[in-house]
Order: sequence, then C-alpha cells, then structure tokens
Amino acid sequence: MSELAIIIVSYNARSYLEACLSSLHSAQPRYSHDIVIVDNGSVDGSVEMVRSNWPSVQVIEMGANLGYSKANNRGIRSTESELILLLNSDTVVPPGSIDGLIRELQLHNDVAVVGPRLVDGNGNPELSFGSMINPWTELRQKLKLSLLRKRVPLLSGWVEGNTSRRHYPDWVSGACLLMRRVDADAAALLDERFFLYAEDVDLCARIRLLNRRILFAPNIEVVHHGGRSGLNNKPNTHRAYRQSQLAFYRKYHPGWERLLRLYLRIKRDLPRGV
Repeated sequence: MSELAIIIVSYNARSYLEACLSSLHSAQPRYSHDIVIVDNGSVDGSVEMVRSNWPSVQVIEMGANLGYSKANNRGIRSTESELILLLNSDTVVPPGSIDGLIRELQLHNDVAVVGPRLVDGNGNPELSFGSMINPWTELRQKLKLSLLRKRVPLLSGWVEGNTSRRHYPDWVSGACLLMRRVDADAAALLDERFFLYAEDVDLCARIRLLNRRILFAPNIEVVHHGGRSGLNNKPNTHRAYRQSQLAFYRKYHPGWERLLRLYLRIKRDLPRGV
C-alpha cells in the first residue's frame, strides 16, 4: 500500500493536466504514492493523453461532469493510503513541495490538514486560506480579491505579508490540500451537495469540529493557474458557484440563506430549479 494518494479531478483541462503530471513525474515525492486522475466527462482528449503518456497513472472516468466533490470522493475511495493530497489539474508542483507538506503534517499530531502558499504563474501569491464563510467574511474576501486583481499596492503588500505568515486558519484551498485519511474518513469526506466551490471550506469546518487543526505552511509553494476548467463554460461555472453558495448558507447560516435567495431573485441571478 502506498503512503500517499494524489487525487486530481480534471474537466477539459488537457494542457494544464499534462503540465501538472509532468511536474509530478519530473521530481517525484520520495514517499511511495499513487496518482489517480478522476475525469469528469472531458471531451478534449485528456483521458487518452494520460493513458498514452503515463500508463502507470490510474484513470477513473465519471462519464459526465458530476461535480468536484463527488469526483474527489470517488478517487479517495479507490485508494487506501494513509495520506491524501487533493490537487487541482491546473497546478504545477515544484520539486520537494509534496515532501515538505508531508513533513509538516508528520511534525504536528494535532494538525489534520495542511496547505501550501499558492502563487500564480508570475509568482504572485493567492489568498488561499481564510476565516469561516459568513456574509461579512465572504464580502471581505471578495473585496480583497477584487483589489488584488487590480494590483492595488497597499493590498498586494498586505497579501504578501499574510501569505508569508505561518498560522492556523479556518480553511485552506482545495487546489492543493494534504490530509490524513483518518481525519477525512471521520469527517465523511467531501459533502457532495457542493458541486463546485466551498467544498474545501466545508471539509475544513467539519474537521475542525473534531478538534483538529488546519495549517497554512508558507514555506512551501505550489503554482496555481486558477479556474482554468471554469473558463470553458462561464455560465455553468457561475451557476455552480451560486448553487454551492446557497447550499453552504443553508447548511451553516439558514437565516442568511433566505436573505441571499431573495437578493439573488431581485438580481435575477437565482439559478433555475434552486
């Protein structure tokens, strides 16, 4: 049995998936590991590319886009390793990064989840951690992200400082998230009500309820190109975001969910059938 399972969910992101797998194979983790690609119904030749170039990589075909959470859970259940790494297909993993994440987890028995410092292709840091989602933290996070995209100097400096600080946030990004299987199982894996978005926040919340901690490790970097699968179909991606947002508020803030639903109806942004 391998020590680590690397689960990569992919949807029409062939070039990014190829770059991700190349990075994993050019400088492999020193821990024994399996790589599992869970394909959500891609039509861009992703599956054929993986099977041709990396025959040792396990491929699970979902047959359709059944969502990020369901696909990850399928991949996790197909493996038996002690450690699980959720990794986006649009990431590039530098040499030693996975080994570093594993060392961080092994050094702290009270830590269940560890996430690295995510940077874009130019080396600019992402806000890949945060406080538990509620109306105020979500508004604050969106404002920060908006200003960060505009490269507002003051905020860029703040993000640089905060993403260089080792701390224990409420959640870290599922784009690259290492966890112990025992904790993932105790939390019942990812909640499949979240088709896309907020599933990492929810998973970390349920793990924290078990008196376990989430660690952000700024000494380890992973490149994240960010949301490339979603660019293929922006309307569906936005609908999936709204559905997950409503599901999250229904689960954790039911009073606010009713107000959010009313707000979206007024904006004509309430997904049909929700």
